[in-house]
Amino acid sequence: FREERELTVLFLVDVSASGAFGSDRCSRLEMAIEVAALLMFSALKNNDKVGLATFCDEVLDFLPPRKGKAHVLRSIRQLVGARPIARQTNLESMLVYLNRVQRRRAVVFLISDFLGPFPDRALLSASRRHDLTAITIADPREQQLPDVGFVQLVDAETGARMEVDTRSRAFRRLFEERNQARQLQLSRRLRKSGVDQLAMDTHSDYAESLRRFFHMRELRFR
Repeated sequence: FREERELTVLFLVDVSASGAFGSDRCSRLEMAIEVAALLMFSALKNNDKVGLATFCDEVLDFLPPRKGKAHVLRSIRQLVGARPIARQTNLESMLVYLNRVQRRRAVVFLISDFLGPFPDRALLSASRRHDLTAITIADPREQQLPDVGFVQLVDAETGARMEVDTRSRAFRRLFEERNQARQLQLSRRLRKSGVDQLAMDTHSDYAESLRRFFHMRELRFR
């Protein structure tokens, strides 16, 4: 006789305006929705409870964890209906809210581009209470700029604008180096907070990334 496995699985999805960016088949938000839906169906198959919160500078919606196909489909519909909001991401407010509404230990997927201020203390607190995984979604165009002359870059969340000359090889190299440094710093700070990271980009095969990630976790916890 095998005791039935029952977990609470929560999805915290960033719907700020930066998620609307995508240089290929999908935007960051579209990838976040696809990944969350796949993981929700996996939790449904395991008879787990599923909960959902969407946020930008504050928590927008929260569906408390429940079992069942109807609840999973409602959660996915909620995500599909989400529209990017032009406000800056506030990860700390989401994590503080999580610890307030979810007292018992849960499996938590925090899905975001992590472009806002990094919430070191809130992440550390949440990771001590929950099994927390950060799914970080990037886009290759943020890592490398093409040589296309003068372009205007716009911050989708703050509206700040900057005109740059992409013909400059030195500028393109500096842009690439700064973004690589940001990604490395993000990974280090997540590790320091005790948070697992699943790094994805909008050009990648996320199903394969998920398989590798969970296989690695399975080996680690044996």
